Amino acid sequence: MTRNRADDLRARIGDTDLVLVLGVMIAMYAMFTAFGLLLGLGFGSIVSTLQQITFLTAAYALIVLALNLQWGYAGLLNIGVAGFMAVGVYTMAILTASPDPGPTGVPGFGLPLLVGILGGMLAAALFGGLVALPAIRLRADYLAIVTLAFGEIIRIAVNSQTFQSVSVLGFETGTGGSRGIQGPTNPVRALYYTDPSNPALGRTEIGGVIFDAFGALGVEEPVVVDLTYTLVLLGFVVLFYVLLTRIVKSPFGRVLKAIREDELVAKSLGKHTSRFKIITFMTGCALMGLGGILWQGSQSLVTPDQFDPLLTFYVFIALIIGGSGSNTGGVIGAALFVGLLFQGPVFASRLVSNFAGFESAPNTFPDAVAGLGSLDVQPLVAYSLSEIQSLRFVLVGVVLILVMAKRPQGVLGHRKSPAVGVDPYRRDPDGDETESPTDRGNANEATESDSS
Repeated sequence: MTRNRADDLRARIGDTDLVLVLGVMIAMYAMFTAFGLLLGLGFGSIVSTLQQITFLTAAYALIVLALNLQWGYAGLLNIGVAGFMAVGVYTMAILTASPDPGPTGVPGFGLPLLVGILGGMLAAALFGGLVALPAIRLRADYLAIVTLAFGEIIRIAVNSQTFQSVSVLGFETGTGGSRGIQGPTNPVRALYYTDPSNPALGRTEIGGVIFDAFGALGVEEPVVVDLTYTLVLLGFVVLFYVLLTRIVKSPFGRVLKAIREDELVAKSLGKHTSRFKIITFMTGCALMGLGGILWQGSQSLVTPDQFDPLLTFYVFIALIIGGSGSNTGGVIGAALFVGLLFQGPVFASRLVSNFAGFESAPNTFPDAVAGLGSLDVQPLVAYSLSEIQSLRFVLVGVVLILVMAKRPQGVLGHRKSPAVGVDPYRRDPDGDETESPTDRGNANEATESDSS
């Protein structure tokens, strides 16, 4: 039966990827704006909060999309995400750092930023190839173990005094150890300041106009700079999305999905599955390196703490929530993770603390639960609010368990792209289901068989 065209149009618009992503982001903005108003924050503080939410969402979306190419489309389990990000960021920092940084800095090669970015992506891709080459022929759990070990090796190496200062082709450089290495100045500052490395020397003409306009609304200069950089990140999220969508819809991508669903069948069709997996793994690692560079690009110092193994765990949580095998699900998962699990509990605890007026919280967990014997929950609630940063890890774990138990496919897991290139249940413009070429061929064969 043909549906009403207006209803069909509304249904199609409501299911578009852009509307889904915008709907989630608008809901996040509304929630955090309400938090800000209830906490008594001014307009400038609310704008700063929304900027932080958008920045973290875009940063996580970049890495989630790269991981989705490996895991969601090719079935390659990479648990060394933070390690490949570190390779890209440290390579970029070493290539672009000044050869004469002063007595406290780490010297670099002084190359342009673009060369550093390309070098970081290339280094991450090469390390990805070296890691995948010996393990790619084995089962997925072996690749996961190898990538996990690689991530830890990188973290320990950049934190070690051994590589704090080394000589490469006669040039002195290094990682800086636990102190880190000086990264390039945030490039968007060149739009606002005559000397991006020293804003005190003056503004550019356009910078003065923009700062004055936002300043009249109570938005400070650093927030304006961060907003601009966040817009750059959003642009790269769009580029990542378009690139990966084109890859997975190409013949190369259909082979990846075939490998994910049954590698033996793909091999039987003459596909060199190992080559496809290595290329995919290296491409994903290169994008992780670029994502790490963009994530840390707003900061001037690169340290090992920025690549904690928990970062890999968070990226996987975001992808699982959104739905592995769906690029749109990856972006939505990043937004939901940042809004509801990463930043949401912090603002919720501040809100409850302001309105509840608890007394000082207990110092230890046993003291917090001691009052439960007399049905007094106030010490436990006060302790939970004061330790929300630590208890957030528990919340993330609980949510992961619930998602895996109740909806393991994630929010948009039902939209996982199949290995076939034609949707067998596509609809015609009138909204009726049409047969796929395969179904039509099978029907013709059946008719011929009956005729004979």
